[in-house]
Amino acid sequence: MKWSVGLEAETERVMSREEIVELADAVATHYGMASGIGTCSYGAQLLVEADDREEAIKKATDEFVLAAARAGLPPSPIVRIEAASEDDDDIDGEVEFS
Repeated sequence: MKWSVGLEAETERVMSREEIVELADAVATHYGMASGIGTCSYGAQLLVEADDREEAIKKATDEFVLAAARAGLPPSPIVRIEAASEDDDDIDGEVEFS
């Protein structure tokens, strides 16, 4: 089953356009989109294949962390994850971290 997983990491500085473009390039292999220009966070929406929500989140998180490293972004805590399967009508199970 295909899952769309959105992740957001919080940083201590404002992300530049160039940094987010690098992240977009790094997540493109997972049909990903990146966000965060001009904010103190960066994020991505990834498409992954998984049997269940937990597996989808694990796969997307691993890829997000690797993509951020490839893009040269600072390692940052993930503060939001949401996942929806191709069978869901709405986003399934948003997770907030404090």
